[in-house]
Amino acid sequence: MIETIIPLLAVVAVAVAVLIGVRPIRRALISRPIFSTYKKILPQMSETERDALEAGTVWWDGELFRGKPDWDKLLAYPVPKLTPEEQSFMDNEVEEACRLVDDWKVSHVDQDMSPEAWKYIKDKGFLGMIIPKKYGGLEFSAYAHSQVVTKLSTRSSALSVSVMVPNSLGPAELLLHYGTDAQKNHYLPRLAKGLEIPAFALTSPWAGSDAASIPDVGIVCKGMWQGKEVVGMRVTWDKRYITLGPVCTILGLAFHLYDPDGLLGGKKHIGITCALVPWDHPGVETRRRLFPLNAQFMNGPTRGKEVFMPLDFIIGGQQMAGQGWRMLMECLAAGRSISLPSSNTGMAQLTARTVGAYARVRSQFKMAIGKFEGVEEALTRIGGYTYMMDAVRKMTAGAVDLGEKPSVVSAIAKYHVTERARVVVNDGMDVIGGKGICLGPSNFLGRAYQQIPIGITVEGANILTRSLILFGQGAIRCHPYVLKEMQAAQNPNGTQGLDQFDRALWSHIGFTISNGARALWHGITGSRFVSVPAGVAPEARRYYQQMTRFSAAFAFLSDVSMLVLGGGLKRREKLSARLGDILAQMYLMSATLKRYESEGRQQADAPLMHWSIWDSMFKAQLAFDGVIANYPSKFVAFFLNRVIFPFGHPYVVPSDDLGHKVAKALIAPSATRDRLTAEAYVPKTETEAVGAVELALHATIDAEPIDAKIREAEKAGKLDDNPDANVRDVAHAAFSAGIVTAAEYAILKRRNELRDIVIRVDDFPMDFGLAHLQPVPQKAAA
Repeated sequence: MIETIIPLLAVVAVAVAVLIGVRPIRRALISRPIFSTYKKILPQMSETERDALEAGTVWWDGELFRGKPDWDKLLAYPVPKLTPEEQSFMDNEVEEACRLVDDWKVSHVDQDMSPEAWKYIKDKGFLGMIIPKKYGGLEFSAYAHSQVVTKLSTRSSALSVSVMVPNSLGPAELLLHYGTDAQKNHYLPRLAKGLEIPAFALTSPWAGSDAASIPDVGIVCKGMWQGKEVVGMRVTWDKRYITLGPVCTILGLAFHLYDPDGLLGGKKHIGITCALVPWDHPGVETRRRLFPLNAQFMNGPTRGKEVFMPLDFIIGGQQMAGQGWRMLMECLAAGRSISLPSSNTGMAQLTARTVGAYARVRSQFKMAIGKFEGVEEALTRIGGYTYMMDAVRKMTAGAVDLGEKPSVVSAIAKYHVTERARVVVNDGMDVIGGKGICLGPSNFLGRAYQQIPIGITVEGANILTRSLILFGQGAIRCHPYVLKEMQAAQNPNGTQGLDQFDRALWSHIGFTISNGARALWHGITGSRFVSVPAGVAPEARRYYQQMTRFSAAFAFLSDVSMLVLGGGLKRREKLSARLGDILAQMYLMSATLKRYESEGRQQADAPLMHWSIWDSMFKAQLAFDGVIANYPSKFVAFFLNRVIFPFGHPYVVPSDDLGHKVAKALIAPSATRDRLTAEAYVPKTETEAVGAVELALHATIDAEPIDAKIREAEKAGKLDDNPDANVRDVAHAAFSAGIVTAAEYAILKRRNELRDIVIRVDDFPMDFGLAHLQPVPQKAAA
């Protein structure tokens, strides 16, 4: 019997090997029917979807999708650094810009920055950081751009946004990439010098996140321009949420262009087109404001009805008509990599610096509130998240400087940095309590708390970014074979398409099997046999191994999900979002490890790194669970669970001991605290809220040994009969009783003065001081 079975099995094995291994046979008998079915079920892709999908570049996110990241590549990425010119700008011009802006005055008195501040940022080139020097711009690196925005954001949103927007997706960047020479030579020098203020209008009331569906239209027609009849466009638009729109002098405008009379050719719907329109061009409506959560950066609507403009207004001229969506998608990644990750990291640094200090200055029950474990828990999240957010910001900006346009990575950075900023600021508000909820010049955090939702909403609402983009776009762009299979199916040459599909399909199958095997092996062995570059920090070595395990498991889970759910995965947004969470957590951990190495493995900073990584590993594990638990096939779910977690769940929340070390770093002056909040603007005077809390921190630490001396005296009953021995006046009582010296009393008095400034909240007249803003009635003449 055995003698019969063995030859039979051998024949079957040979037949299978020939069937799979001989390409012409495999292609004809297996790949062809699969290819035919695949083409039928593959959803049709619109031109705008294709442009969005193919825009940008694949960077480190591609490595994470491979199942076996090349850690040497990560470590070899250059560490972004400022040039001497950029550093001087940070030390001087940026400091001065911060000094010129009083956020309380901006937000509650003037509703705008002062003319002096506006003139300064224009004259010093803040609005032209991305413009080359040959046009009069600063030509700063993406990293320098990010550093500037981060620091300005620790001072005022009106200041940071006014600088951020002209250097992000908008007229300057579009002109640099697509403008005609005449457009560049005219506009870029004026934008660089602040003679023009740009805005870009895309969003309409009927098309927000679905921006490609904008109803704004331009009709190609003939009309009069500068005394001559020319071929132009009559454009009608209704836009909102346009930052700098109320004060712009040049308006970028996106609209669908139609040519019903064939004046430009045979194509009736030319497509989305981008044009530059002067604010005072006849028919253009601007100069009205929106009021986004009490923020005072300029933001408003713009409208126009059948406004005639020449084709020369199109960015890039007539030849770029209909190319607007591709232009926007190709440029989106660079701006999204910098703007919101930088501004929200700035808010996190401000929170870490001020709330950490406040938690040491403010005492209850005769102990600094920062030493209570409940407060420690919030401080830990503030510290750990801020460390990781800044790591992501720097690494992503560095990618732009390497020439990348990382579409998926920029979406990850935007989503996760803004979401973590929300947690950081909320935790900060919990710590400072009533101080935080009473607005006024003394409140250093309330304005950030008000405006956190703005970053969550703009440049792609976070809910849709997470559920549609992170994995939806990432799976196609970053996967080594999925896009190739799709392109093969869309190849008009059927024979060529089949050949391409055959190669991609079987490489894909091998890729899936190998990742599944690796995921199981790493799960069984705890990933302890994963090869790691010899040069990594010993204390971080295990994290590289664990992330390799995550990468293999993620790649396997992604492929199985696409196989089982097919096109339905796009509609299963919750599953897609959780898969995106895994990819994002791996990117966040990569950036954190990169930062730790780049900064010289600072041992004092190690708790921040360890806490951040453990928190992300636990969150990634939860995301795996969320996908598997909601699988439509329970059999497949059981199989996946056994492959990915053969011995259960190895990842736990960061330990309380580790959290204690992180919180401790926030409540005392140290090099770690300075590195964590390196871009925070810290005034040197107690008349500024941030300056006061910083000075109070140092004074509090100086006074703590004297406070301990007084407490010992209290325990000994030496102050029992003194009516001044209360929480506010105990220092005076101790001095009167001879318990502390005059020098010690002076230290306590100074601490108390600063403490009282810090814990004070502002009060106002019944009308909040508005009466003096009203015109005084004039008496009638006798």
